[in-house]
Amino acid sequence: MSSTVTLHAHTAGSSGSHLKSRFTSTNSKKHSKNTPLAAKNRLPAIYQQAKFVADGGLMSYGAHEKTEHYRRVAAMVDKILKGAKPADLPVEQPTKFELVINLKAAKQIGLTIPPNVLARADRVIK
Repeated sequence: MSSTVTLHAHTAGSSGSHLKSRFTSTNSKKHSKNTPLAAKNRLPAIYQQAKFVADGGLMSYGAHEKTEHYRRVAAMVDKILKGAKPADLPVEQPTKFELVINLKAAKQIGLTIPPNVLARADRVIK
């Protein structure tokens, strides 16, 4: 699965010129290239997985336990293989999310994270 986001950022004093970057997250290797790209252009970027914050990304917000997600998917596949109709299975969504903030990355792009946001973070990388 691939998701694409086109990012537009107005640069100060550029008289209307825009920086356009195409971020495609299809796998970790490609996605990890976006971490330095965002930092180089001083763009705050929020990632889906905490591992990108550990690699220098600004912050992430996503489902906490990926392994639990995979277990739930496996249970649904098991039900389908045993004859259940996919349309009859309930939609499941994550119940716990994790906010990770990288203060070093914030400092590099000149961003101050408000104390109330830091207080809500599950993990803060200094």
